[in-house]
Amino acid sequence: MNMLKKLVVHTAAIAFVLGLTACAGMSRQDKNTAVGAGAGAVVGAVLTGGSTVGTIGGAAVGGVIGNQVK
Repeated sequence: MNMLKKLVVHTAAIAFVLGLTACAGMSRQDKNTAVGAGAGAVVGAVLTGGSTVGTIGGAAVGGVIGNQVK
């Protein structure tokens, strides 16, 4: 994995962790959406080798799935 791809994956992972710390005043559905978007971004980045489109697409899909989890 080249340096740019590592940077994208690490940045997505850090954003995911920091996003979880900001969930104190959120509803359960909002938390699930945030967690899903963060996890989706990381998975999208990993599966596409760190491409921006893969990261954003993963975040979008993960957010929708997280939003629908009851």
